Amino acid sequence: MSEVIVLAYSGGLDTSVCVPLLRERYGFDEVITVLTDVGQPKEDIERGNERAEKLSDGHYVIDARDEFVRDYIFPAIKANGSYEGYVLGTAIARPLIARKTVEIAEELGADALGHGCTGRGNDQLRFEAIFRATDLRVVAPMRELDLSREWEIDYARDHGIDVPVTREKPWSIDENLWSRSIEGGRLEDPFFEPPEEIYAWTKSPERGVPPEKVEIEFSKGVPVALDGERIGGVELIERLNRIAGEHGVGRTDMIEDRVLGLKARENYEHPAATVLLNAHRDLERLVLSRAELRFKAAVDEAWSELAYMGLVNDPLYADLSAFVDESSKRVNGVVKMKLYCGRAYPVGRRSPDAIYDQEMVSFDSQTLSQRDSEGFSKYHGFQARFLAKR
Repeated sequence: MSEVIVLAYSGGLDTSVCVPLLRERYGFDEVITVLTDVGQPKEDIERGNERAEKLSDGHYVIDARDEFVRDYIFPAIKANGSYEGYVLGTAIARPLIARKTVEIAEELGADALGHGCTGRGNDQLRFEAIFRATDLRVVAPMRELDLSREWEIDYARDHGIDVPVTREKPWSIDENLWSRSIEGGRLEDPFFEPPEEIYAWTKSPERGVPPEKVEIEFSKGVPVALDGERIGGVELIERLNRIAGEHGVGRTDMIEDRVLGLKARENYEHPAATVLLNAHRDLERLVLSRAELRFKAAVDEAWSELAYMGLVNDPLYADLSAFVDESSKRVNGVVKMKLYCGRAYPVGRRSPDAIYDQEMVSFDSQTLSQRDSEGFSKYHGFQARFLAKR
């Protein structure tokens, strides 16, 4: 009886090398590849399809961009998704890719699920949190065979696998609508300054491009319009990536604490994510109460950590998401953002649900009598004064 494995396939070095390895080292009779489109460049999708057609025994391409935006990116915006300054681009995409891979495996009645993640990173956990919810065997060749990136490059060359990775430029790149990550090679040295060549979405912030303003409209915490034009989520994010990228917005160079406890140097590009998250936080300041903001900050941090770990099936993730959804009902309005020299910051905001009254707060208004606050001020700091007199 033939053994069939379904592999979560990206078209890159790791997953391309996995295909022949699964036959040679594991004895699988059929290797089926699944490439899930979450906003990678079209040329990467096409090259991945070409490689898969040559290497695998069956290949599936799934366009999941709309689902990625609706069910993963939008919830991340509402929860101000950020882990230690990282906007969770790769992290939130992995569970979706894993789920699509599982769907194909179940449809085909496969025996196993595979991924090309190493044993040092987070992605193995994100994939397997979904994979291990099934009864299928999980296979991870990179981890189980303890392979180095140089070994993979040599293996690919010896097996006629054409991949865009060399010893001179061994960057490991992962790209989707929400972010682009670049790691590996000399970037693993935390003191090495990243060369401009690693960036594809963002131009150098030092170019001196004149500032530009954009207006983002939100409805229930979700962006629905750009500069007054209502457009779908995929197009809105793609446009913002281009606009903000011209100003160098959205570069992150950080030391990140991985789930396993290892610290890693990570480089990211995320222009649209930076603009939208900054705008969303600013709008929340206008419409949520002080108590809501304080509590939501803790919820957002816990939500982001679970999302980073790939634990989207955890009961706490659903509990936290329920609060985020409820608090987002009043996050409606428009935020004006200024893009300049690598920064994206709010310069104006308005909302029909604002907890703000210009007449009351104005220095020139007499709507509220200043004398009314005297009684409050007498008791403000009372306990500290009481103790000081003892």
